Amino acid sequence: MAGGRRTRHTTAIVIDRTKLGESDLILTLLEADGSQGRAVAKGARKPGGKLAARVQLFCELDLLLALGRNLDVVAEAQLTDPHATLRGDLARVSAASVVCEVARLTSFPDAPDTFLPPICSRALLACEQAPDQPHLDVAVAAYVLKVLSHQGWRPVLDSCVACGEVPVSRFSALAGGALCESCAREIEGAEPVDATTLAWLEALVRSTFDHLLAAPVEAALASELLALVHVWAATHLDARLRAFEFNLSV
Repeated sequence: MAGGRRTRHTTAIVIDRTKLGESDLILTLLEADGSQGRAVAKGARKPGGKLAARVQLFCELDLLLALGRNLDVVAEAQLTDPHATLRGDLARVSAASVVCEVARLTSFPDAPDTFLPPICSRALLACEQAPDQPHLDVAVAAYVLKVLSHQGWRPVLDSCVACGEVPVSRFSALAGGALCESCAREIEGAEPVDATTLAWLEALVRSTFDHLLAAPVEAALASELLALVHVWAATHLDARLRAFEFNLSV
């Protein structure tokens, strides 16, 4: 109990923020169990306020929440990882914003999924660690494809998703993955892909972030992977991904 109010403790990543009134924020949180929570941070928009620097987007927090009738209220917040090196760098902020956008769309209240918090945290760190723009693109694409694959939207890449034959030469998010040339004629918008691109798509799902950040990748290929994964995510999440769209334009 704190001040006579019921409280709960959690750790969380701030994945979205919405203005409330003159000086408050509603935080959307990816909590420790992988469920999505929301809490009011009172005075968080006041310059110099005690919460202002602690509840920024991308921050990882140790929180004490006062339980409310509709929304919990942040009673205490301690930074565990501010991901500070993301800030002030448009490309990195843009990439990390995609991570948070997809985290918001793939987590739900009262629906724990312990896969989600550690991979979100690792992806934000990868956005800090990426040595250049191609690896930043790879980090974002890997996070999105790993999460969607975990949740049941894994692309078929080693054979034609329609007939099972090989070789494959096209890719369609609508169809569910790779297509042979014959089946691709029946699918509108199937994109041509080569063996290298397909191998990289598989690596985005299977390989660790450490491995992906160390692997040589050309800028054009990284851009292609990011664009393919954007279409895959928009199709299967059935959502317009505004942060992702902006990231593709940076």
